[in-house]
Amino acid sequence: MSPSDPPAGAARPPGGDASAAPRDEADFPTGEPGGAVDRPDADQPDGATPGRPGAGTFTIEGRRAPALFVVGWLATLVGIGTIAVALLSGGSAAAPFLLIGGLVVLSFGLTAGAGSQAIERRAIGARAYHGPSPLLVFAASIPISLVAVILIGLPMTLLGIAVDGPAGRLASVVAQACVYIGLIRLLVVDTGALTWGAMGVRRPDLSVLGDLAGGALWAAPAILLTIPIAAILSALLPVTPVSPLPPAGETAGFVVNLLAGAVVAPFGEEILFRAFATTAWAADLGPRRGLIRGALFFALAHVLTISGGTAGEALALAVIGFASRIPVAILLGWLFLKRRSIWAPIGLHAAFNALLLVLGEATVRSGV
Repeated sequence: MSPSDPPAGAARPPGGDASAAPRDEADFPTGEPGGAVDRPDADQPDGATPGRPGAGTFTIEGRRAPALFVVGWLATLVGIGTIAVALLSGGSAAAPFLLIGGLVVLSFGLTAGAGSQAIERRAIGARAYHGPSPLLVFAASIPISLVAVILIGLPMTLLGIAVDGPAGRLASVVAQACVYIGLIRLLVVDTGALTWGAMGVRRPDLSVLGDLAGGALWAAPAILLTIPIAAILSALLPVTPVSPLPPAGETAGFVVNLLAGAVVAPFGEEILFRAFATTAWAADLGPRRGLIRGALFFALAHVLTISGGTAGEALALAVIGFASRIPVAILLGWLFLKRRSIWAPIGLHAAFNALLLVLGEATVRSGV
């Protein structure tokens, strides 16, 4: 199906056409030289328009869904407070229960906040993209994913399966992908902000194989750009980066790592970072700025959980992880906007991760 795109400068209707796909720069709403949308709220805080409160203003006056807004704010604050109490409780018996409870409440609060933002933006109708901020949706995914991992880890521990082994990491990646897709369905698709088709997500057919293969061809150039950056930074900073999927050292574990890192993770992450975030930002800011913001978002999200023996070590690892992901992140965004299909960046992402996993496994088995 071929949607009828609105003329340049016009905001798209909420939800658009079910088969719409990311468009070329000339097709995105424009109104400024840089390709950004000329909208009345251009100089206002995120989610705000003149005369209306923004997302960071705690007031129910003038809001379309005041109850949802208040619930989102209060649950978020209570959840953060409960988590802080759990972490500061000194390992008491109640700490795990407080932690899980806080994560559940925080999950509810951030999800409600994102839903409230979607309702406000859709009612205002001043943006080309009317849904919740990708940053807020991602924030909501963090506590939900942690709760899911805890719930999955309990029976695995009882069965004697290592949660930090290949099977445990696969379960965590599957849970995270399901959370990403579920939140986007709930907060973006079901609210009419974007359709799956508008995000370049279409049902697999024979053409998908061409997109996957075409994307996979860019994996080698992406690695050639990534390795020198990582090597230079590793030489300058006295730390050694560790893969999120360490080599298993045996065939079964390696196969499970490939399934997690080269199949499940690329699918879930590309739905979030390219199909959703890049599409949303490209509609509002223009393709170039949308691509750059999506790439920075992708790189930053991958270093949020990095830790080290000291604060300096953790910072150094984060710098290396962030900078070394920028080249592939930009390639993924460029390929997505160029091909107008989520399957092309999935192909690149899958091949990129698979090559790195193979190299890591080969290094361990060779004893280098």
